[in-house]
Amino acid sequence: MMKKPLAVAELNELVAGLQKLSRNLWWSWDQEAQDFFYELSPRGWQNLFHNAVAVLREVSEYELRVRLQDADFESHARGVLNNFNAYLNEPNTWGHHHAPQLHKNPVAYFSAEFGFHESLPISAGGLGILAGDHAKSASDLGLGFVGIGLFYREGYFQQAIDNNNWQTEYYNAVDPHNVPLEPVLDADGERLVGNVEIGMSVVDYQVWRVNVGRIPIFLLDTNLPQNEQHFRDLTTRVYGGDSTTRIMQETLLGIGGIRLLRALGIEPSTFHMNEGHAAFLTLELVREKLAAGKKIAEAYAATKQECLFTTHTPVEAGHDRFSPELMNYALQRYLGTLPVPLTEILALGRVNPQDALEPFCMTVLALKLSRAANGVSQLHGEVSRHMWHALYPSVPVEEVPIGHITNGIHLLGWMKGPVRKFWRKKLTNGGNGETALFRDKFGGNWAHALNSTEFWQKMTDPAFVSDEEIWALRYMLRRELLEFARRRLLYQSQRVTPGDYIRFDHLLNPDALTIGFARRFATYKRAPLIFQQFDSIVKLVKDKQRPVQFLYAGKAHPRDDDGKRFIQQIIHLSKHSDLTGNLVFLENYDVHVARQMVSGCDIWLNNPRRPLEASGTSGMKASCHGCMGFSIMDGWWREGYDGTNGFAIGPDSHPDSVEEQDRVDSANLYQTLTEQVVPMFYNRDAQGIPREWIKRIRNAMATLVPQFTTDRMVKEYAQKYYLTK
Repeated sequence: MMKKPLAVAELNELVAGLQKLSRNLWWSWDQEAQDFFYELSPRGWQNLFHNAVAVLREVSEYELRVRLQDADFESHARGVLNNFNAYLNEPNTWGHHHAPQLHKNPVAYFSAEFGFHESLPISAGGLGILAGDHAKSASDLGLGFVGIGLFYREGYFQQAIDNNNWQTEYYNAVDPHNVPLEPVLDADGERLVGNVEIGMSVVDYQVWRVNVGRIPIFLLDTNLPQNEQHFRDLTTRVYGGDSTTRIMQETLLGIGGIRLLRALGIEPSTFHMNEGHAAFLTLELVREKLAAGKKIAEAYAATKQECLFTTHTPVEAGHDRFSPELMNYALQRYLGTLPVPLTEILALGRVNPQDALEPFCMTVLALKLSRAANGVSQLHGEVSRHMWHALYPSVPVEEVPIGHITNGIHLLGWMKGPVRKFWRKKLTNGGNGETALFRDKFGGNWAHALNSTEFWQKMTDPAFVSDEEIWALRYMLRRELLEFARRRLLYQSQRVTPGDYIRFDHLLNPDALTIGFARRFATYKRAPLIFQQFDSIVKLVKDKQRPVQFLYAGKAHPRDDDGKRFIQQIIHLSKHSDLTGNLVFLENYDVHVARQMVSGCDIWLNNPRRPLEASGTSGMKASCHGCMGFSIMDGWWREGYDGTNGFAIGPDSHPDSVEEQDRVDSANLYQTLTEQVVPMFYNRDAQGIPREWIKRIRNAMATLVPQFTTDRMVKEYAQKYYLTK
């Protein structure tokens, strides 16, 4: 029967719905929505950073309307929009049942960076990715929650490697009209503009809204014509510039963020500072209370009751410190509105308030004016209590008021598309037991099922998913990664000399044990550690019966020459050593590269200098894909590893000497690799299946995946901190 053409009103409704959907990042973790935008323009989807807004701008509205006259395409669009609207309007959420008070007075979550998706590159690394995942899970759980950050119009740097194998940086402008952003308007429909005192000036800011499912994230932006150029440039780049730029950005984030919430009529119950960058918000809360007639001691106490602080780093350099002179310069005009002398403000940021030479520390300010504080793993909590014990000299170190909530990941957001489809098919078509579980326990809700312990415990049952199916999935994912790497390296080769060209179609081996390492190239993460045993590693990769290969990616901070030298060393080995063809470095690490690597690698290598890895989340993204952790017992891994669900590098301890730690860890790494990892991977039965390896994959899925999610993490924050004072 011929399909009746859609009426104009129906088309208008569909087009408007798709436009609304494109500007809500819900599509970044919904497979059917991503499939729709891919179907609309496959090349556009691939080339425009998987950006739904850019795809709809690439396709004319006329073309979209014509395509929607196709019955199957229209049905796909309606199905996606129905799911989207059902998600937005779902009344039966975890937050509705367990935290209804937060809908009236939400949590205000302040972060200097948010990493949502490759289409919106305004994050520098793990801190921002964690913030983005936190927001996505807050949305999934139906929590009352708003985010405050900055819109960086050039984002974080793009990485290119020059002919000397040295990292160089360049920046691309982020067009706010071509990414999932909306301008925030006032009651008259005009751009909402706020201001904050910085230095001796009053700096205006506009605001962009990122819709993350059910929740808004507001990003402040000083790129307005009425501002002086150096203030317009304040929000150009993530962590760009010197200490003066940093303190001004943090003034905008903390003080400007509070003023924005007031302008929007939002009255938060808790102000959650994600790292110390936002700590100036405490000064603005104190100022408000003093203006309302409270005495200074009362203002401090009341502010403290409203604030929560999460510290993310045990590395001293990770805590912002500013000289008294810079504090006086940056806050000079603001101090005219805050009837507290500079000496008292400086004392709030000092471990020893009487030491006039001690720099002002944002972490100290946050700790002093928060009712609760936490690290991001059990070990990091312990390290933080030692690190800041001097602030609490009257209590034993174990009673220092810094707890911990271990980080997690937003599982649906990090799961690769084919894997989403694989597990969903298993859950909905795996048999009567699975179908009944999906229907009765989870109400047919895929996201709820995916985050449940019950679902992942089924991975240990061969009747649910066989060894053969898991091994076939692993081969598909490894093949996809290798072909992605070959395309990427071919593109990279356009910038090097012809003598460096590689025969890309033969680069890497789809049958080889594939080890991945991708993260920030901070020196404490020790990217080249495995190559200290160079001759032995060469023998491994050259073994025709049991070959091993390595994929590396990551960026060093623009001012971190030591990190850049690590990159240079690895790229040199990949091109000019016996590892050529078995070691590759993928440029310009981002969310998309990360998703390819955590899914396609067999082993996820992590060898930081313990205990400097506060948590680490990249390895959490691997387990759902059947990629296993191979890590130092630091951060989250020492909580997750049980001897059967991955591989540990050394014991749950470390030498005090840095040199000895590097030597011991290198030896342990190689020993575990050669005595456990490689033999188990290549131990195949008569059918060619590595049964023991797959058993370990199953255990990793069952024990790690449901535990290390932001779904669990956000619930912990709500129950432990957001709902208690």
